[in-house]
Amino acid sequence: MPTNQEIAEKLREIYNLMQLAGENRFRAIAFDRAAQTIESLNNPVMEYIENRNLTDLKGIGKSIAEDIYSYAENGSIPVLDNLKEKVPKGLIEWLNISGLGPKNIVKIHKELGITGMDELKTTCEDGRVASLSGLGDKSAKKILKSIEWLQQFGERCLLSEAFEIADVMKAYLEEQDGVEQIEVAGSLRRRKETIGDIDILVGAEADKAIGIFDAFVNHDLVVEVLGRGETKSSIRTGEGRQVDLRIVQPNQFPAALMYFTGSKEHNVGMRQRARARKMSLNEYGLFKLTKDGETDFDQPVDYKSEEDIYQKLDLHFVPPELRENWGELGYFEEHESMSLVEMDDIQGVIHAHSTWSDGKNTIEQMARACLAKGYSYLGITDHSKTAAYAGGLTIDEVQKQWTEIEELNRMLANEGHSFTIFKGIESDILSDGSLDYPDELLEQFDFVIASIHSGLEMPLKSMMERFYKAIEHPATRILGHPTGRLLLRRDASKLDMNQLIDWAVQHDTLIEINANPWRLDLDWRHGTKARESGLKTCIGPDAHTIDGIDDIRYGVMIARKGQFNKERVINTYTLSEFRKWLDT
Repeated sequence: MPTNQEIAEKLREIYNLMQLAGENRFRAIAFDRAAQTIESLNNPVMEYIENRNLTDLKGIGKSIAEDIYSYAENGSIPVLDNLKEKVPKGLIEWLNISGLGPKNIVKIHKELGITGMDELKTTCEDGRVASLSGLGDKSAKKILKSIEWLQQFGERCLLSEAFEIADVMKAYLEEQDGVEQIEVAGSLRRRKETIGDIDILVGAEADKAIGIFDAFVNHDLVVEVLGRGETKSSIRTGEGRQVDLRIVQPNQFPAALMYFTGSKEHNVGMRQRARARKMSLNEYGLFKLTKDGETDFDQPVDYKSEEDIYQKLDLHFVPPELRENWGELGYFEEHESMSLVEMDDIQGVIHAHSTWSDGKNTIEQMARACLAKGYSYLGITDHSKTAAYAGGLTIDEVQKQWTEIEELNRMLANEGHSFTIFKGIESDILSDGSLDYPDELLEQFDFVIASIHSGLEMPLKSMMERFYKAIEHPATRILGHPTGRLLLRRDASKLDMNQLIDWAVQHDTLIEINANPWRLDLDWRHGTKARESGLKTCIGPDAHTIDGIDDIRYGVMIARKGQFNKERVINTYTLSEFRKWLDT
């Protein structure tokens, strides 16, 4: 049965292809609106499909309803199939280029007669794209930079996308006969923000390996078997992701897990520590050395777990997220542990959008979703007036929203809920560093997230001056997604993050860890500086939908990787503690 998200993706694919095909703009928009309707449903769309009453939903007419029924019944939509034949495949790939919308894609394709990514790159370099009306040299350079990023990171995917595959594969393999131990390894276990290949490690006896590999290569996600061996098999999924499965003997599993988790630099440091203690560490285990300094495979050192291996090398256990060669071996030689925030610590949702700006759900829907997920408060932070492209709120709309929030809080209290919706805003930091509402309005919000959404390519000095002015503004409590990066699409702004962290701490301002999988910003690489400076953060999902609230999961992963404990994450505070923080 197709899910809400699956059908919404198909409708949005039609929307994109219609624009590329030059179809009627309003007909294309109808598919996009229908996709939004399906995404915002609180119940399965299959209920409407089975009852044949999709047209009861706002924004879904008879024609689109028939397309959805067709997909549910036979897995295809004729209009989508026709569009795929009509639109060159190369143009579809261009949609992944940041800053190049369907209108300009069509213009470049028609006027230059090109369809390939390499052709587009060449025409950006030789000036032909810049010569087109409405584009120019600046646009051509921006497109070229986006292509270079896409080509550089095209083999990588977002952390969230990797988990969607890994979670399914791991759950499936766990059920196979002979699997005694199983873990996701590699950069995914270390919670890197982007992932290349997905690594899964299984501990099983040799006579069970064939059956486990058979199950693996025949999973429904598999579109191509890249390799099949006695200890490792590799496949490619429909999303283009490579998944490697390794099977080792159960007694080898801890050492293999450590080795295949990495990082490479962490493993080098561990091997050096082993040799300094007259031992050898590799993916097969921990062994004593011979008199000649060679690995003596006949003298294995006993261990039962990764913790045991660290202990044998005079270290306390290093959490996988921290194995990135930042000094973790020295730290865990001296310290028994590092307190890291857990998902269960999160008490409230800060940074969420509603239909007042560019969100897909109402404030009440977002609040009730937070309640259902066990949270105690919600900070609504719709866009401010400068972000007109995202439905930014005028001053009059802000005041009307406040009235709605107050009414909703009364309603929830009357229902017996100990839950509060707070009046926040994501205020744009303007080019001169000022915020885009009068001070007398800003001070009436419960809290302000100050974010940059334009002018991201400012020179370092100008950008730092811009941020400093925003940080010192008394209304600014949180800096949102500081670098402005979009992973695999757009580079970070030029910033001196060490200085920014110092300024934030001096002014008691938080720097957000934006949990949207495209952002994951503050970057974990600044974690040591943040920890040593005492920087506080909030883990904000930047949720534009009910489902987006769950992106907090990825923010917690990055917070752990960035060495944040519970005490330095503001939305681990209880409702009363959070109120107290707001009043400080």
